[in-house]
Amino acid sequence: METKTRQNGTAKKENATVKKEVQKKLTEEAIGKNVVPERTNTVGKPTINLDDRIQKFEKLRGLATQRERLTETLNELTKFNYNQDGSSSFHIRDSRNLEFKTTNSNLIKLVTTHLQSTLEHRKSEIEELIVQFEL
Repeated sequence: METKTRQNGTAKKENATVKKEVQKKLTEEAIGKNVVPERTNTVGKPTINLDDRIQKFEKLRGLATQRERLTETLNELTKFNYNQDGSSSFHIRDSRNLEFKTTNSNLIKLVTTHLQSTLEHRKSEIEELIVQFEL
């Protein structure tokens, strides 16, 4: 663009294009189009260490695996059918091969109900961690 000199010697500023741009933005806003204002300050992205990012990804993968296992365990526990006729039994064995065994359906129901609520609580905790996780 060229500037024209007035008779008094000062340069005339051509701001017609600036007015047109402002008018265009106002028109778009009135119509309802989203107008993104121009950013004058650009903030540089911080450099991310690749090893740290991979380590965080592995942690997220571990949380996802834990959630998967909990879901599978809950599904198996839900399928479990304990009857009143004594056909169900509950076994616990420790590292020294000592064993606890019962066929009491009330006790089996109590243990499975408590186990199910504990697993569901842990699953919700892990899901919350996954949702809040940042890479």
